Amino acid sequence: MAVPARHDWQIKHGAKIVVKIMRSFINRRSAELKPSGIRKFFDIVSEMEGAISLGVGEPDFVTPWSIRDAAIRSVKRGLTQYTGNRGLPELRKNICRYLDERFSVPASPEHTIVTVGASEAIDLVLRAVCEEGDEILVPEPCYVSYAPSIALSGGTPVPVKCVAENDFILTPEQLSAAVTPSTKAIILAYPNNPTGAVMTRSQLEALIPVIEAHDLLVISDEIYAELTYMGRHVSIASLGNMSERTVYIGGFSKAFAMTGWRVGFVCAPPEIDEAMFRIHQYTIMCAPRVSQHAANAALAEGFADGFSVVGEMVEEYFRRGRFLANAFNSMGLGCFLPKGAFYVFPSVARLGMTGEEFANGLLKEQKVAVVPGSAFGEAGLCHVRCSYATGMEQLSEAIDRISRYVDGIRKKV
Repeated sequence: MAVPARHDWQIKHGAKIVVKIMRSFINRRSAELKPSGIRKFFDIVSEMEGAISLGVGEPDFVTPWSIRDAAIRSVKRGLTQYTGNRGLPELRKNICRYLDERFSVPASPEHTIVTVGASEAIDLVLRAVCEEGDEILVPEPCYVSYAPSIALSGGTPVPVKCVAENDFILTPEQLSAAVTPSTKAIILAYPNNPTGAVMTRSQLEALIPVIEAHDLLVISDEIYAELTYMGRHVSIASLGNMSERTVYIGGFSKAFAMTGWRVGFVCAPPEIDEAMFRIHQYTIMCAPRVSQHAANAALAEGFADGFSVVGEMVEEYFRRGRFLANAFNSMGLGCFLPKGAFYVFPSVARLGMTGEEFANGLLKEQKVAVVPGSAFGEAGLCHVRCSYATGMEQLSEAIDRISRYVDGIRKKV
């Protein structure tokens, strides 16, 4: 029987109609979640003929054949069973070797969990450490899932606004001002989605005295670690004794063009690792075996050839990022030149618009989808995010359409 709104319905009982009211079974935390600020644009674009999407944070490159072939061979060999809860021993060993050789991050296979993408890793650590009343600092603009994941875990997300004038980095002064007696952890996500910002070694080192003084845990989401344009990425987990209070989150989606394989990893201090592992055992059991074989092949090939495939992708992303940033700046829409990831985050404030207004109008008039900056926190209110994980031909056409849209707005004014 269909149940009308507010869970009330009628039952015919003889000549009488009895109204029954059913209580809501929805958890308060999930009921209070706002819909994703990204998904509705994806849904519209998927049904709009001739539309160009700059919204998807997904590499347009295909997973390299050698990685796909390794997965195929594993299936042919009948390797289709569960792995151990932590993941394949060889893969965990190679992940730790990779972190050490590429980023000087100390990690142990015994305290590494292979996860279903970096998304599961984020959920695991927050559920492992958050209790009611705990505050988790979140530098904004930031990935859309952090605040909802914190809330679902019982914690309280506390935004810390980062601005273009300071290259969207977090300063020790901002961090210190945001800390309260309830602050337990901070999420660091550099290279950053959506801004393309990167923190240097010296900028990270400046945060450490504040972190140590307030005894904070660092949750470092480094999914874009390989996609940097200004030299090798620096992880806060590689500095001083920070590995002892840092949960390192990484994965294969972005650097190896493996989004659909859904394989990531998390390395943590022993106590936190054990808590995460218990949650992982009961909720996920293990990441898909075929994906783990593919990920292991990606690392093995990378060790052999110096991660040349990754380097080629990074060069192409850098070319695209400069093209978009220069195009937006030439339109008079201030745009930070990305130093990593594959996004630009131009401001539309000079048009007297919010990012939401700009994105809706652009989609309607020119069939180009961008993401309103407010999806990434209030700090992005007058910005939009554009992904350049798509080919130059589409990017050029999108810029032509955006330019026409901006000219049209200015003519109306």
